[in-house]
Amino acid sequence: MEKFSNLTVNVTGIKLANDRQLAAIAGCCAIESEELTFRVAETLKDTFTRLGVGFIFKASFDKANRSSGKSWRGLGAVRGLEILGKIKDKLGLPILTDIHESGQAALAAKVADVIQIPAFLCRQTDLLTAAAATGKAVNIKKGQFLSPWEMANAVAKIESAGNRNILLTERGFMFGYNNLVVDMRSLVVMKQTGYPVIYDATHSQQLPGGHGESTSGRAEFIEPVARAASAIGIAGIFFETHPDPDRAKSDGPNSIVLDKVEDFWKSLMKIDAAVK
Repeated sequence: MEKFSNLTVNVTGIKLANDRQLAAIAGCCAIESEELTFRVAETLKDTFTRLGVGFIFKASFDKANRSSGKSWRGLGAVRGLEILGKIKDKLGLPILTDIHESGQAALAAKVADVIQIPAFLCRQTDLLTAAAATGKAVNIKKGQFLSPWEMANAVAKIESAGNRNILLTERGFMFGYNNLVVDMRSLVVMKQTGYPVIYDATHSQQLPGGHGESTSGRAEFIEPVARAASAIGIAGIFFETHPDPDRAKSDGPNSIVLDKVEDFWKSLMKIDAAVK
C-alpha cells in the first residue's frame, strides 16, 4: 500500500485530514421518522455552522446488526434514502449512510456523499469494492475483532477499485463479553496509512448485547474518551445524538442528548486547536 502524509479527503467542500480542524460526522443512529431526522439535522447544522465546523450528517436506513431478531431495524432503503435525499436538498448537508449488501452501494450512492462500511462487515471484499466503485468517499469502520494494522488490508481493497477517498474509523475493540474498550494506539497506527482517521465516540461506549435482547451503553464515558482521541490529532469525531435517548429506537444508551452537543463539541475544539 502506498503511503501518504496527511492525505485530504474532500466531501462536498469539507476537507478531512489528520492535520486539519476536527470535523463532525453526526446524526441519528437510525431514521425513526422524517420529522425527527429533520429536527436533528437542522439542530446540528445550526450548531456546527455557528461554530465554524465542517459537518456531515449521518443516519442509517437499516440497522441490520441487531442483538435480537425482534429488534426494530428502520424504515428500509427506499424510504430511508428518500428522507436523506430531502435533508440533502433542503438543508444542503453532505450525507453519510451505511450499506450491508453489495447491491445497496449504487442505490445509496444516488444520495450519500460518504458510504459507510459497518464494523462487522469491514472484511467483506465484495462489499468494500462495490462501495469503492461508486466513486464516493468510503468510511470503513474497524471491526471490533480487528487489529488496527489489519485495516491496511481494507484500505488496499478500496484502492484496488481506483478509489482513494477513504476514511478509517475506530469504534472500540471487544474486551470480554458485552464490553468494548478503546485502544488509543489504534488511532496512531491507522494514521500511519496517511488517510483521515475518525473516532466513533458513541458506538465505542456500547455494551453489545448488554441487555440480553438489546445493546446497552455507558454514555458518561463519551465525552472524556472523545477528548482523549482529539488529543491525538485526528480528522474527525463521529457521534450519534437524539433529543430523548431514553426513547430512541436504536443505541439510546450510548447517544448524546441533542441539546448538549454544542458544549460537548466546544470542549473538543479547545483540545484540537492546542494539538494542531
